[in-house]
Order: sequence, then C-alpha cells, then structure tokens
Amino acid sequence: MAFTTLLLCAFSLGLLSHGQPEAVRNHNSSDLLYTCNKIAAAISGASQVFFPLTPEYLFDIEHAYSSSNEASACLVEPGSAEDVGEILRILGSTRTPFAVKGGGHATNPGFSSTRGVQIAMSRFNEIKIGLTSGTVEVGAGLTWDQVYEVLELTGVNVVGGRVSGIGVAGFTLGGGYSYLSNQYGLAVDNIAGYELVLPNGTVTIVTSDDDDLWFGLRGGLNNFGIVTQFMFQSHPQGDIWAGFIYYSENELDAIKEVLVNFQQKNDDKAVLIVSLAYSLDQGVYCTIIYFYDAPTPSDIFEDFLAIPAAEGNVSTTSFSDFVQSLNPQPEFNGLRTFYNAAPVTQYSPAVFDAFVNQTKFWGAHLSTLDKNVTVISALEPFDKGLFSHGSGSAYPTLSSLLTLPSNGPTSHSIKQWPLRYATSLADGQNVSRAALYPNYALFGTPLEDMYGGNVERLQKIKAAVDPEDVMGLAGGWKF
Repeated sequence: MAFTTLLLCAFSLGLLSHGQPEAVRNHNSSDLLYTCNKIAAAISGASQVFFPLTPEYLFDIEHAYSSSNEASACLVEPGSAEDVGEILRILGSTRTPFAVKGGGHATNPGFSSTRGVQIAMSRFNEIKIGLTSGTVEVGAGLTWDQVYEVLELTGVNVVGGRVSGIGVAGFTLGGGYSYLSNQYGLAVDNIAGYELVLPNGTVTIVTSDDDDLWFGLRGGLNNFGIVTQFMFQSHPQGDIWAGFIYYSENELDAIKEVLVNFQQKNDDKAVLIVSLAYSLDQGVYCTIIYFYDAPTPSDIFEDFLAIPAAEGNVSTTSFSDFVQSLNPQPEFNGLRTFYNAAPVTQYSPAVFDAFVNQTKFWGAHLSTLDKNVTVISALEPFDKGLFSHGSGSAYPTLSSLLTLPSNGPTSHSIKQWPLRYATSLADGQNVSRAALYPNYALFGTPLEDMYGGNVERLQKIKAAVDPEDVMGLAGGWKF
C-alpha cells in the first residue's frame, strides 16, 4: 500500500496575506457595470443578475475561506446551459474577467472568485438517478453533502468528496479523491459524460467519443468551458463503519509504528487519514479518520484501535451522515486558508518523524506571531492499485503512477518551504518528478509540477477549443 501526504494547513485572520494570481485583471468599474447590464438584458427568465448588497449577491459570493472572497461587480445565477452560453459570449466579446463558483471551497485567491463578473452555479441543482443506466446526473451547483443525502435511500452512491461543504464541480474537474477511490478510482475515472458549454457559447455533451475534450476535462479544471452537469457511474452503497479518534502527543510513536505496518495490508474498503496538528497547550496531537465500506470492518484497523485514545467515536452509520459530520475545523470557517502538497512513494518512520517535526516547528513559530494560526499536516494512505481504474486523463499523469498526490494547506508566509522534498530528504525518496494534485497545489505552482508531460497536449486542446482565450479571463490553472 502506498501513501500520500497532506502538508501544512494554516488558518489565520491576520498572518496570511491575500495574494492574487496573475490571471486576475484590473477592469474599469464602468466597463464592468456595462457588462453586467448587458448580461441582464440577454439572459432568459431562468437566470438573474444581482448587484452588491442584495441578499442573493452576498450569499453567492461567499466562500468557505476568506482567502477566496472577493467583491465582484455583479453576480449572475444562470438557470440554463443556454444562458451560460450567452454569458460566455458577452464576457468574451467585452474581455471581462470572471469566475465560476460551484461549492465555493477553493482556497487559492481568484480561482473561483473575482472583482469582475461572478458566475454562481447554484441553480444547477438537480440530481437524476438512472435506474437502468447505472448513472447519476448531478448539477454543477451542488455540494457533495446534498448529493449523498439524496442518494442515501437509493442503495447507490458515486465517487465524490470526503468532508462537508465540498462542491461537486471543482472537486470532479480537478481529479477527485474519495473514500471510494481504492475500490473505483478517482472521480474522473467514474464519469460517463459532461454537459459542457464551450467558450463560444455552444452547448454540447462530451463523452469518451471525443478524445481531446474527454482527456482535458478529466483533471483539467475550467480551461475548456463551463460544465453544467456531470454524469457519474453509480456503485452499490450500504451502511459504513466510520468516525474519528483523537490521540495525544504521547501516542505518536505507537501511531507511527502501526501506520508503517498498515501500508503492507491490502483491503480496498479501508481508508485512513492521519492528521497532525499543533497547539501551544497540547504540542503535536493526532486525529485519525477511519472509514470502512461495510457496516462492520475487517481486522485491518485493530492495531490502531488498541492505541489509547483521548476521545472520539467510530460506529456503523450512513455514508451521508458521516460526511456531514466531517467539518474537521469548523472554528476556522471564514478564515484565510492555503493548501500545499508533498508526495511520497511510501510511508516510513523517517517520513512520519519529518512531518511531526515540521508541524511542531512551524506551529510553535507561527503561533508566536498570530494566535489564530493552526498548522496541520495530514497523511493519507491509498491502495497501490488506486490509479488502475482509469484511462488517460489530464490528471493523474504518468508520473502520478509512481507517487500518490498530496493534499495540504500551508501558510502563505512559509510557502517557500520545500514541501515537495521534505520527505525525500528524510527517506531518500525521489519525488522530484511527482505530479502534485491540482486541487491542493498552492497558487503559483508551475503547470508542469501538476500535469507533467500532459501540458503540451492540454495547451493544444485549449487553443483548439478556445482560440479567443475566453476561459483565460477566469482564474485558476491556465493552459
């Protein structure tokens, strides 16, 4: 069993600077107002434009973390794919910066927010279950909480997000690691089709028959248009055994030993996430999320469960109830948050110690500068067959087959810490060419670090689909 690692999480009101990616353009306010009014005149009654201070505007521009909040000139809620097409045509002709928000869980500034025109996909909120086709059609404005709640009584599920509040759109377009990924692959491996509005405003259905768009949309994010609906392959789903347990610093050595042995076991229904956090009063402490895709687990977790715990609960529950219970740091909602990543090829005592030491060092150091800072390192084991479920896609790349991706937040003030090499220095692992997971990479990360040898093909697809570079007016990773 191979492992991914989640790096430093930092949340703060004051310490983290609100950086802007280069894609954010300055635009004259009168030009923006002209564009907003032009959109309002062009769209149908299914859609609506809202302006600052209205309740709808204030609700839809809000993100989970303030690092992504921006005051746009206006906000538009499209209610049909055809209206999305009208909006894109106007934005392209006026060269107006814009952003597309699904669930609003992005942490990088300007990736799903803008000072231009904010598009909120909240009206794309339908879920259609294909009883005979084995598919579930999901609107791009939904969160995974909403999807799981609808599917709970149907006996089926789809490969989706792992904690509360994650949007369907960004998660899926970036790759999508799930509690079900050991069994079925990433979210992109479980797509049957997309309803896509191309940058020129044309509405189309993309399936595996379209080699280039099929390749690009699976991991290539918002470069090829706006997806309004996802068609997922469904899988059987019953009750699960899951929960989380807290451990004190005294138990870290025992956790390290058991975690190292855990990678030798093979049970694709078992998922484990080990988070290390620092506080001034507790030092480094640990939270472990346990998940088993059956009402009763095998014995794969028994060594972990034998370690004395501070508190926590693991029990039989529904998939939906478990995910909705996981807002791991609710006290941090609304604060600035930044993620960064570091892949590893395997887990070892040296790697574990490296993360403990880095968490302790940066936690203690940053806490003296701002008491609101929290630093978290999270380590995620996945089955070694994780990438065997899919075909060629923008992400994961071929180099991802050698090392698993990382997910982790990091303080902007320490973003130059060599995250990608911390584990290799500790354990002699060669991760210099490993692909970082786009949904967790810190803004400013080179495209090659995420997409490797796929960059050239993705740039050609982007140029063919979007010769006027309409999607270049939006934030995010740009080909």
